[in-house]
Amino acid sequence: MPVINYHNVIHALRRKPQALWSSIYRDSLFPRTEYAEAWKVLQRDLTRRDACRRMVDLLFIAHDQACEAELAHLLADDLGASRAPDPDLLMLRLSPKQTALPRDVAVAHPSLDSFDALLGACA
Repeated sequence: MPVINYHNVIHALRRKPQALWSSIYRDSLFPRTEYAEAWKVLQRDLTRRDACRRMVDLLFIAHDQACEAELAHLLADDLGASRAPDPDLLMLRLSPKQTALPRDVAVAHPSLDSFDALLGACA
């Protein structure tokens, strides 16, 4: 069976998430084993519609945020704690922490004469 990269079909799946349920390529769409395990838990615990929506949302987060490995670790944590993965909660855990930027940064501008000296040495 060919391997289909989920990046190539994620936007179509977002429009029709229930297509995931009957896709013959579904199992090859999952980039890591944690995603496949999450799918099994979602199938077991949720309705067909909700399971498809959540799994597509998880794949979209991995695609959109370029955090496939980090999300896989968070999925493993949820699965280890016997929790069905929740994309909204996982997105909060993935969000970057707000850090304060320095207010004043001193920038020393070099003298233009130093560039003339540099160019003169190269000539």
